Amino acid sequence: MSITTRAAVVESGGAPFTLSDVVLDEPGPHEAVVRMVAAGLCHTDLGVASGGLPFPLPGVLGHEGAGVVEAVGSAVTGVAPGDHVILSFTSCGECRNCHGGHPAYCTTWLPLNLIGGRRADGSGTISRAGEPLGGHFFGQSSFAERALVDRRSLVKVDVTGDDLPLASLAPLGCGVQTGVGAVWNVLKPRTGSTVVVLGAGAVGLSAVMAAALTPATTIIAVDRVGERLQLALELGATHTVDAGEEDLAAALADITGGQGADGIVETTGNAGVLRQGVDALGARGTLVIVGAPPFGTEVALDVNGMLGGKQVVGLTLGDSETQTFIPALVQLVRDGRLPLHRLISTYPFADIEQAVRDMRAGKAIKPVLTF
Repeated sequence: MSITTRAAVVESGGAPFTLSDVVLDEPGPHEAVVRMVAAGLCHTDLGVASGGLPFPLPGVLGHEGAGVVEAVGSAVTGVAPGDHVILSFTSCGECRNCHGGHPAYCTTWLPLNLIGGRRADGSGTISRAGEPLGGHFFGQSSFAERALVDRRSLVKVDVTGDDLPLASLAPLGCGVQTGVGAVWNVLKPRTGSTVVVLGAGAVGLSAVMAAALTPATTIIAVDRVGERLQLALELGATHTVDAGEEDLAAALADITGGQGADGIVETTGNAGVLRQGVDALGARGTLVIVGAPPFGTEVALDVNGMLGGKQVVGLTLGDSETQTFIPALVQLVRDGRLPLHRLISTYPFADIEQAVRDMRAGKAIKPVLTF
């Protein structure tokens, strides 16, 4: 049977999030109903809400959910009512990349997660007053008190009898695994490496924390906000560069002794910063593109400058296999080795617009809505 729940709906591009009663479709064989406990707010949510991506509006966003399973479809295995779950992206499970352990590069990733607003078969998951809404965002649309979630978006986590609140784990579903995966799954720093993180937001600071758990000996955080640079130092950065006060190229050359960086994580989505990052790479260095500018954005590169073995790699969701990656991150949070709570500010679900304002103003690094 269908379920009525309260959700944050974006009516049109640029409109605010407003709470509204919506109806969830009956769970399909491979879906579950999850009672939300928390949901992180991500820049991707804000980008879609602004109308910057072709997601069907009005619709329900949210893709860093955490909650408790209430019901499961007939073909769901591995999770049951009462289980605690982190919600992440979905994937088809059948294509070559899914079979190869790279579900973030699923052949159907864009329509299933970011722009489709519906299930793979074209049916809707959320309606209001009989009219369909855009839903199925990252297989979850978790800005709601209850969410209809794809089985492949569900990651079971063991937090029972634990003082680890789900609100402190919600960002693992997107932002944190993206920053961590950029370092662990792509850069894979070797002993003595230099890692530069461009942008000290939630993704960038997650990359800093991840780099601090590798043999990299120089970890440089770059931002324009002094408080964030100070936090980066507390989370494991060895150096910081205030891009508003210093010339980035000169500062990085000075810190690296003119050798350039071995690995760079670009989280800002700014094409000019991306170009500066590529130029700052040392021989055989790799830059990982994480920040997403508007569709169609291009960047010019010095071709001869690339011939020293430089690599530029695009990244989605950390290239992680969620069923193994996210539980490992949970363990690191539990052990205090990934101090995620330093990034989080919590807001009651009804205050979602305040969370949006604080995120846009830079007051909150990672807002988490609580239910």
